[in-house]
Amino acid sequence: MLTMSFGQMDRRVPGNVLGKDHGILRDLKHNAFKPGEKLTYVVHYGWVNAGEAVVELKESEREVGGRKIWVATGTGKSIGAFNTFYKVDDYYETHFDAKGMFPYAFIRRVSEGGYNFSQDYMYNPHKKEVTTQKKETHKVPANVQDMLSAFYFARTMDFTNVKEGDEFTIETFLDDELWPLRMRYIGKETIKLRNGKYRCMKFQPVVQEGRVFKGNDDLNVWITDDGNRIPVLAQAKVLVGSIKLELTDYEGLIHPIAKQ
Repeated sequence: MLTMSFGQMDRRVPGNVLGKDHGILRDLKHNAFKPGEKLTYVVHYGWVNAGEAVVELKESEREVGGRKIWVATGTGKSIGAFNTFYKVDDYYETHFDAKGMFPYAFIRRVSEGGYNFSQDYMYNPHKKEVTTQKKETHKVPANVQDMLSAFYFARTMDFTNVKEGDEFTIETFLDDELWPLRMRYIGKETIKLRNGKYRCMKFQPVVQEGRVFKGNDDLNVWITDDGNRIPVLAQAKVLVGSIKLELTDYEGLIHPIAKQ
């Protein structure tokens, strides 16, 4: 899940992250989302409503090399009875290129059950480098994503001719190392949530067995089969139970949602 510790973090983004280096930056044509979009989810742990997660997209007033920046934030908080014995207060923030969907900066603040840690990544897309809060610089592939910008980049992908079993890979820098995020397309499916039925495309992220999830079949994600490509449901069987993330509210969408 996702921290609102604004007082403990430096949220400034340098005005010239790219420096004087030269290189070709990616431009993507996409129309799946825009600033003003806000998605709200409830997190179920077993039968318990354990938390709420909100993902929101805004336009930054700053630019990098004349290119517009969008800022996405993700927050996660424990709620109800779950909050009394396992308090969660997490915060994610990414500053990414509006045309290319690649990040310039990533901030992560985690507070879960008394466990706390922070991450601050600065991306130099020209040099294909990421510098961490440890002052360590890592070489990465072109257009590498952070874990939040990857959420938006995935929604720009073209699934027009996708076939069952097709896999997609997104190069992601996660926890100070390169981590290829792989997704396998399962097929189309209509699912029923508390707020209605949605026509969806179903995917299974390909995971490292034994790390958190039991296996690939135990993690499934459903996204709307429309121009928005919003994740409406994610279900996972973890080593100590099961977790479900369910869409409860949305606003600022570009396209009509695939809801019946």
